[in-house]
Amino acid sequence: MNQHIRNFSIIAHIDHGKTTLTDRFLRLTKTVSALDFQERMMDSNPIERERGITIKLAPVRMMYTFEGQEYQLNLIDTPGHVDFGYEVSRSLAACEGVLLVVDATQGIQAQTLTNYEKALEQGLIIIPVINKIDLPAADVEMVTLECMEAFGVNEQDIIAVSAKTGVNIEALLHAVIEKIPPPQGNSEKPLKALVITSQFDMHRGAIAYVRVVDGELTKEKLHLMSSNVTFMPIELGIFTPQQTLIKSLNAGEVGFVATGLKENNLLKVGDTLTTVEAAKEISLLPGYKEPIPMVFMELYPIDGADFAILVDSMSKLTLHDAALQSSSTHSSALGNGLRVGFLGILHAEIVLERLEREFDLDLIATAPSVTYELQLMNGETKTIHTPAEMPDPSYIKQMSEPVTQTIIFTPEEYVSTIIQLVRDRRGELLDNTFIGKRARLAFKMPLSEIITDFHDTLKSASSGFASLEYIITGYEEVDAVKVTIFLNHEAVEPLSFISVRGKAEQDARAIVTKLKEVIPRHLFEVPIQAALGGSIIARETIKAFRKDVTAKLYGGDVTRRMKLLNKQAKGKKKMKQLGKVELNQEAFLAVLKR
Repeated sequence: MNQHIRNFSIIAHIDHGKTTLTDRFLRLTKTVSALDFQERMMDSNPIERERGITIKLAPVRMMYTFEGQEYQLNLIDTPGHVDFGYEVSRSLAACEGVLLVVDATQGIQAQTLTNYEKALEQGLIIIPVINKIDLPAADVEMVTLECMEAFGVNEQDIIAVSAKTGVNIEALLHAVIEKIPPPQGNSEKPLKALVITSQFDMHRGAIAYVRVVDGELTKEKLHLMSSNVTFMPIELGIFTPQQTLIKSLNAGEVGFVATGLKENNLLKVGDTLTTVEAAKEISLLPGYKEPIPMVFMELYPIDGADFAILVDSMSKLTLHDAALQSSSTHSSALGNGLRVGFLGILHAEIVLERLEREFDLDLIATAPSVTYELQLMNGETKTIHTPAEMPDPSYIKQMSEPVTQTIIFTPEEYVSTIIQLVRDRRGELLDNTFIGKRARLAFKMPLSEIITDFHDTLKSASSGFASLEYIITGYEEVDAVKVTIFLNHEAVEPLSFISVRGKAEQDARAIVTKLKEVIPRHLFEVPIQAALGGSIIARETIKAFRKDVTAKLYGGDVTRRMKLLNKQAKGKKKMKQLGKVELNQEAFLAVLKR
């Protein structure tokens, strides 16, 4: 049976036609009827459809007859964005081969090469595909040369298709059957299955998407190796692309198991599923690791009464997305909120959009911050996620920040501009390779410099042509400091930030200037200060509204005038001591978009 199974995935840069190609396969193999078909068939979330990106991987089983023999084709549709890279690596571990799709109008981009390297690491058969050959701007010849140079393939190995019009799609399916080997698993061995991803269902609990490596998966007591959890499955099934129930899954097949577990975090991506009896004999499948949040934000409801709804909404989202981590926090300026860890900025954007849409919440999100590792004087190691957690500088022996290897693909005319831009962001050029008319630039760069507005700045500097991909390579020592913002001599922690010592004063001046513009004037003078340790490094003052108390005087001695002005000055002094600076939400958001 294994000989007639093919497990493959489609990998590509964002917007190179991966999902359109999947749709075309579903039509060609008659997996979905013409009546039921809709565009972006595999994207279940409305945000995926609107943005035109895949957020969560989705498998589908297609049956196709080739040379008189029926083949089972298991396609795993993967996300394209770097934030979901771990999920991509687990889906590739479930395959024997991949289709590497390149846009005929844009050529090789940053994520094309990163995904290619991932597939190469897993030892998969790679079939290069040039898509969108029907477009007037398509330059198939140039992109073919780029693929030959970058991937070391022959011209006859590359298949040129148009997923939109269906040109050459059948030849591509034949290549999948001929070039990608069948799975090597043995149905007679003890059960061993890889958890590719998971989702949550209110009635059936956590649902594991699995690829059976060895043995046969049936409705018997099962065990998750990393979580050390035992359960009785409620349902087994396959994706067609709807969930279809079956009695068992054999070695080499891809399907799902409804576990009945009510906590999605017990089901971990990359875990090994087996039977209770076999759990003592078998070893874990390689590649499992916990998803580690790298970007942190604090979320506060604009209406304080919505905090309970925010906590409930976040717990529901965590059931669908085990990579999310949250804990309670409090701010004197904004009240109760949640500190949430994300895999990256796109992941954060998607979660915020879902909270606002699906749960009707109005939220303020603080500026994103990264995880810092501190070596304290007493020998302890401490991890901090926000500036508020930073201890007194005298306790800190060494501070480390996450560092990335960043790959940027750009037309050659923008190379010098981009190198200068990255250097301004504390980046260091590691490698510069030209592939056709494009340059592949490799940099070492701090994550904290990427997660703010670097992507937008890069697009502006390259007229929209540059593409970016990064992986976190570890931590490196940094001379960073916490800059605390004071309003009317009172510290406002949500506005405080961590900056490199050399740029602290520059960043502090920018913040206090911005605050002066957006905080409304009060009846008393408001000093805005930025402090580094015990020193004030930047200051602006918002002048008070001044009532003309002498307007009612129409003559008389000057002492009458002075008496009224002195009385007003005393009142202002008292008001300044007791008065509280109101931070309006617009002011807060304006500062956070620094």
